[in-house]
Amino acid sequence: MLILAYDHGLEHGPADFRDVPESADPAHVFDAATHPAVTSLAVQKGLAEAYYPSYEDEVNLMAKLNGTSNLWMGEYDSAVNWSVDYAVDVGAEAIGFTLYNGSNHEVEMAEEFRQAQERAREHDIPVVMWAYPRGQGVKNDTKPEVIAYGARQALELGADVVKVKNPGSKTAMEHTVDMAGRTKVIMSGGSKRSDREFLQSVKTAIDAGTVGLAVGRNVFQREQPERILDALEQLIFEEASVEDALAATER
Repeated sequence: MLILAYDHGLEHGPADFRDVPESADPAHVFDAATHPAVTSLAVQKGLAEAYYPSYEDEVNLMAKLNGTSNLWMGEYDSAVNWSVDYAVDVGAEAIGFTLYNGSNHEVEMAEEFRQAQERAREHDIPVVMWAYPRGQGVKNDTKPEVIAYGARQALELGADVVKVKNPGSKTAMEHTVDMAGRTKVIMSGGSKRSDREFLQSVKTAIDAGTVGLAVGRNVFQREQPERILDALEQLIFEEASVEDALAATER
């Protein structure tokens, strides 16, 4: 599974597009999402409305239901920006939802997730939880046990897939996968890194039992995103080595 995430314009703002200015154009990333390795493209409502109709035959749409700007300074929370019903009307084949485990708003967010999850079940579309432990109740959001707790919470609340941060080692990711039970685990791509460092982290996660990746910046912040997608296709779907995947970036 390879989810190309492109909700960064809302969550992070223009800073994420500075190094590769063309990445600010949603059409540029929708074009990248036509790559055969991409399982789905996760975007917010406005991008889906404006751009998806031109790509509906080539891109599988994931509706990222909630999101909040980086200008928000309160306790971690995320506004629900569109309903499951409306997302399906637009063409979504899956939904994504962020839960800030440990935030003072966790209870309300979990209730919002319940509503979205149950409605998605009625439409027979999968649910991906962005499990991001953050907030007053979380002292260290990179601690492996905290990341594993987020994965377990996704299982308990009914997510089909959970997106987690890299817990730092193969052993820690194996524990996270174990805690997720039958909920499939995918790793967050995180901030842009070198090709080798990024691909090695993906290989480690795959070897630990994850089913893939949700990635944004490590794709669209590259001048030629199709090359790193070629490499990810080999790693995730063809079980290639890092060296073979790196060779794909140099073709």
